[in-house]
Amino acid sequence: MADERLIVALDFHRFGDVKNLVNALGDSVNFYKVGMELFYSVGTIAVDWLKTQNKKIFLDLKLHDIPNTVAGGLCSLMNLGADILNVHAAGGYTMMKTAADKLRAEADAAGIVKPKLIAITVLTSINQAEWCGALKISEQVVQFAKTAKAAGLDGVVASPQEAAVIREACGKDFLIVTPGIRPAGSSIDDQSRISTPAAAIKNGANYLVVGRPIRAAENPRDAAEKILAEIEGI
Repeated sequence: MADERLIVALDFHRFGDVKNLVNALGDSVNFYKVGMELFYSVGTIAVDWLKTQNKKIFLDLKLHDIPNTVAGGLCSLMNLGADILNVHAAGGYTMMKTAADKLRAEADAAGIVKPKLIAITVLTSINQAEWCGALKISEQVVQFAKTAKAAGLDGVVASPQEAAVIREACGKDFLIVTPGIRPAGSSIDDQSRISTPAAAIKNGANYLVVGRPIRAAENPRDAAEKILAEIEGI
């Protein structure tokens, strides 16, 4: 059984590239992220295919709109069978609570397991120098996390640098999903608030989202297995 703490980001716009990477990774990876680039390009095809391969799916579409629109959109996405869905915490408490309540009610009515619902805090590409909020990034992330928990969400997406303070503020059962993971020596690309896989797990992350360090590797499976070995040693 693959360690499901590793979620590999399928940031492609061609379905053939998805199949090639998933097949190359084989049974070493069981959890994948489908984001905007892929979903907007091929629609539900990638999600449907991943399900036929018995893979878990984080459908990363970052909904952010008025409460009823977001709630309705999530219920439509729930029917695709993803394991994790997300919204932007910046949409506010009412938006998040309406979405969480509606998703739970619809799942109960359909007799299915509700997907986990998590909130985006502050994107990992943003650094303190360009941040324009009144609070420091770390303070804003914690405030978003507390609001998401109060609204009934299962967790948040945040940089690994904030994982420890989120864990302290929101408790052991609150999910923390961390992009911005870069193994030692990797290019940081367009990320700003990053850490190594081991540091993210030590700080309290439940899931690590990794894209380019695996996708762009000469041997993607070897790159994934090195990350898995690192986090399994924690």
